[in-house]
This record gives sequence, C-alpha cells and structure tokens, in this order.
Amino acid sequence: MNDRYAEHYRRFQWTIPAVFNIGEAVLSGKDPQAVAVWDVADDLTTRRYTFGDLAQDARRLANVYQSLGVEPGDRIGILLSQSVELVVSHIAAYLVGAIAVPLFALFGEDAITYRVNDAGCRILVADGMDWPRLAPIRDQWSTVHHIILTRQPDGPAENTLLWDTLLTGASDRFNPRPTGADDPAVIIYTSGTTGSPKGALHAHRVLLGHLPGVVMPHQQFPQPGDVMWTPADWAWIGGLLDVLLPSLYAGVPVVAFRPRKFDPERTLDLLQRLPIRNVFFPPTALRLLRTYTDRPRDGVALRTLASGGESLGADMIDWIRRVFGVTPAEFYGQTEANLLVANAPDIFPPTPGSMGRPVWGHDIRIVQENGEEAPIGEVGEITVTLPDPVAFLHYWNRPEATEAKTAGGRVHTGDLGRQDERGYLYFVGRVDDVINSSGYRIGPTEIESVIASHPAVALNAVVGKPDPIRGEIVKAFIVPTTPTIDRDRVAREIQDMVRKRLGAHEYPREIEFVDTLPMTTTGKIQRNVLRQRESARKPS
Repeated sequence: MNDRYAEHYRRFQWTIPAVFNIGEAVLSGKDPQAVAVWDVADDLTTRRYTFGDLAQDARRLANVYQSLGVEPGDRIGILLSQSVELVVSHIAAYLVGAIAVPLFALFGEDAITYRVNDAGCRILVADGMDWPRLAPIRDQWSTVHHIILTRQPDGPAENTLLWDTLLTGASDRFNPRPTGADDPAVIIYTSGTTGSPKGALHAHRVLLGHLPGVVMPHQQFPQPGDVMWTPADWAWIGGLLDVLLPSLYAGVPVVAFRPRKFDPERTLDLLQRLPIRNVFFPPTALRLLRTYTDRPRDGVALRTLASGGESLGADMIDWIRRVFGVTPAEFYGQTEANLLVANAPDIFPPTPGSMGRPVWGHDIRIVQENGEEAPIGEVGEITVTLPDPVAFLHYWNRPEATEAKTAGGRVHTGDLGRQDERGYLYFVGRVDDVINSSGYRIGPTEIESVIASHPAVALNAVVGKPDPIRGEIVKAFIVPTTPTIDRDRVAREIQDMVRKRLGAHEYPREIEFVDTLPMTTTGKIQRNVLRQRESARKPS
C-alpha cells in the first residue's frame, strides 16, 4: 500500500480554542433523537438513550450538584461501571466546572478510601448495589458531604441521596460554567508503581488532545454507522478517553456493557446482537477470545479493532484478521499522556511488534540517560515534548513528582523503547515496576502494603510474572516471620485480604515463600532481580 503517514503528520495542526468545556462539547450540535448510549444489561437486553436524554439528565444533575454546594474546582467521585449514569455524572461535573474523579467499581475498600480522600471529593456517586460494602467505610471519607446512589440498595442507606428522586425534582435548564481549555476537568489515578497512586490532573483540552489518536487506529473515525464498545472500564483513561468521550463528541453511539468477568461467549453474542463496528480490546481479552474460537461468527461486522498495552504478535494479528476480518491497530500511551503512538492501517502498513508511529501532533523522542536523543535503533526512554494538549497539567498535590515527570520540558513515560529508520516505535521494557495484567496497569506498592499487614509476613515483594493469557499475573514473594507457619493458610488469607482491600484484579495469583529477598546495598528490594528470575523460568 502507499505509505501516506508523512503527509498526514506534516499537514496536521492543533486547533485548541481558548474556551472549551468537555460537557458542552459532548452535547452541542447533536441530533437529540440520535442514539448516544446503548445500555446493556447482564442478560444482554438493551435500553437506548438519545443525546436528548443525555442532555436533559446531565443538566438536571448539574442543577443537583449546584444545589448541594458544588463550586468550580470541587471534586466529584464517580464510582460506577459502564452505564448511562456514569456518562451523565461526568457530563454534569464538567458543566458545573467541577473535577470528575473516576473510580474503578471493583476497587477494594482501601483503594477507594485512599483516592476519595487524596482527591478531597465533595460528592461521591455510586451504585446502590455497592452500598453494603461502602457503608462500613463511609466515615473514613473525610471530605465527602453527599453520597448519591444510582439505585435503591437492598437494605437501609442512611444519609444518602437517591438518583431518581434528585433528577425528578430538578430543572433540565442549566447555564454551564464557562471553562478555559486549560482549566482542570478530571483526575485519573495512576497505578501506584513507585509509591502511592498519583492523581493525574487533566484539563478540558485533553479530549481534543486524544482525537488524532482515535482517528488513526479507527481509520478516519467517525464514519457513517460507527458504534463503539470496549470491555475496558470507563474509570481508566483507556476507557474514558480512548472510547467514551471521543465517541460521544463525534456523535457516535457507545455501548455500555461490562460484566464483572470477561466472558468470550457473551462478548461474541454482544458483537452479534448489536451493530458494533469499532472496538478497543485489551490484549488479554483477545487472548481469551482466541482460546474460545478460531472462526468468524455470523453477524459480527467490525470495521476497526484497536488494542494497546502490549504487543500482539504476528500470530495474534493473523488470528484477528481471520476471525474478525480486520487488521488490528495497536497504540501506546499512559495516564499522564495518552495515545502518543498508534497504527493507522488505512494510512500506512502496520509492522508486527511495533506500537506504530507518533500520532499526528505529538513530538515523540527516544532519550538516553544522558539526556541526548538516542540514535536510530538504540534503546532509550520514550518521551513527549511539552506543551501538548494530551498531557496532564500536574499530579494532584504532588509538585515534586510533577517536576520529575516533566523535567526538561518533556513528559518522561518511564518506558523504554526504540525507533527504526521508518519511524516505527517498539516497546522494549519498563523503567518502573508496573505490572500489566489483563489490561490493568498495577503498581506493586499498594499490594505490598496490604501483605505486610499480615502478622506472618516479615518481608515481601510483588512483581509481574509472565502469563500466556493475562500477559502477567501478580506474584508475591514472602519472607515469613517464622519458618513453621501454615503456608497454605497464610497464602489464602493474604489473597483474600488483597481482594477485599484493593480489588480482585490486584490479588497475587501466585505466592512463593522464600528465606530472603534480593536487596541493594542501601536495603532496597530488587524487584528487577525477581522479575528476571520469573522470566527465565520455564512455564510449569
């Protein structure tokens, strides 16, 4: 095919208006009768919500927020999975000039409490079905004044407000608070790789900054008939800003469906029943689908398939072409600066193993430890030049971490890569210790902290162990306080602790008891040594 990448990159120019609001941008200029969200229940029954419905409910909720004392810059925690209520909660927060704080619905109690308190959320919006597990920790949220439940819980819910009651009594007329493109809009928490999770504060311009990184892998998105879905949760930047908000901004319907556990059969049923044409599949989802089927499913008619987080490999790409009839487009980014590198199969040919080329509008450089740009083919850190509309403003209440992340006028991703003579970029490894499991970027520090609280644990370290399905699994190495402990019982207790306090996606699927851990001369645990050991071991 004719390679037209250089032409597109050269011609691209950013258009970022001084005044811009994500909520207004998502709602304005849309046909009020057009479908905005297909809300899919567990049994795959669907409800359609139009842009008119979204506008009406978002304006009502914005009035509710204001009546509850929300001021510009206040933080609103949104502890919901994929649903129309999540969409409305975000849009309303932007309309009032507040800062949305998306929270993963499967987080455990410690993970929720840390983020709610760190962000200083004034309001928390949550699913009433989650109230039984939230009620016992509600008193730990020092800044939360009001809790809005989207559904009536099974039991009592004192000092909470019900979604339907609030919206029924609110006006659907609202004058949005004017915001600048650089005004804060959303805090998305990182994985906590090198300490406690950090809140990356993004401005309203971040939506515009993502658009070229959506257009490239989804091949001139939007096109007539496009409908978007991802199994990735909308609390993460990949779900929120790779899929949800760019699609609504473009007038493309989004499917809201995320079961608590990925199921290949139900996924194929969903793709067969609904007119989904565009998907973002994390690599783990694709691997699970591949174990389930090797032939096309009647009625599935994708136009584009995007993936990111790790390389798919030539065999997986061939399987996708055979089963879904499309060429997958891989991309790369992170919470602080997302969709920096991507493939565009209609513009230039993808190369197996490559993340793609720099997305139009972004200046990506591979930088060595001495600060110099790496020669072609040599490994260095992946960085992006500032200013850049997709880049975060700063870490929430972390000025020193912000300074380190943006040293020298560049966002330092902490990831290692190389670039070939054609401009294709390849992911090599990580500077930090992040674990990439089932599409989740998991930091070891929070997990280690929970494990350390067990009385039988003297020392522990958590790393990612290579896994053929999940990419990596969480593995814990534990030095016990005494060699005579019941190791099976302690392992089960630790796994249950992490599930409950942090979430099922973070618990250590494998625990190994050891006599010692590798240490530096200054007493720091060498996780890299443990990772190397695991990578060198033959699969059992």
